Amino acid sequence: MRNRLILAAVAAVLVAAPMSAAALQANDLIAAAVANPARPAEDRERDALRKPAETLEWAGVKPGMRIMDLVPGGGYFTRILSQAVGEGGRIYAMQPTEAVSAFPQYREMIEKMAAEPGYDNVSVLFQPVAGFDAGEPLDMVFTALNYHDFHADFMGDADGPQVNAAVFGALKPGGLYVIIDHHATAGSGLADVNRLHRIDIEQVKREVLAAGFVLDGESDLLAHPDDPRTAMVFNPAIRGRTDQFMLRFRKP
Repeated sequence: MRNRLILAAVAAVLVAAPMSAAALQANDLIAAAVANPARPAEDRERDALRKPAETLEWAGVKPGMRIMDLVPGGGYFTRILSQAVGEGGRIYAMQPTEAVSAFPQYREMIEKMAAEPGYDNVSVLFQPVAGFDAGEPLDMVFTALNYHDFHADFMGDADGPQVNAAVFGALKPGGLYVIIDHHATAGSGLADVNRLHRIDIEQVKREVLAAGFVLDGESDLLAHPDDPRTAMVFNPAIRGRTDQFMLRFRKP
């Protein structure tokens, strides 16, 4: 009996070892991507507050993944994701046509980023936010500080539930949907979306779970308890230091 227990324990270690090595490799690639000196200085200056390495490790980013960076802005996370997934992976930087119509500079920003050397695995998409198609099943859809915008006036007829349905359809079974956004006051729902660019975390959970996802994890890595959650996020007094939530959902 004792020998069988010892053999079982050894087998468990042997099975776990490759997973640990894979996790170490993924984290090393993420760290190297963040440390890349070719990243713009303004991006690197934001790292202390945005904590990109810890964020993407928590998200579950791994080499070879197919990931959509949904509403990538100027490509802050797109650059890091591109190198973190490696040559065998692909990043789809999806800039919604609704956002480009309202803010034309978004097209130039992401196209300029994707044209930089070293980002050959980045594909830029301009599609409706609730009707996008990467052309292949995805391992992850990642969106940072933009979920509230899916309910914003400038997005027109699109809304969170429609976007979540599109994300669900785009992911492989077991695929991950990672959302980072600015906390609004508890119980406020969608009331602060246009006025403060914030959203109630419970509103996000309700909408995403209703699309068929399961909650896979949440983190307070980007918490800022001093933020009263009542200031507009672009206010210089609070910008970059808002209280933010991180949610990870999984497609069954």
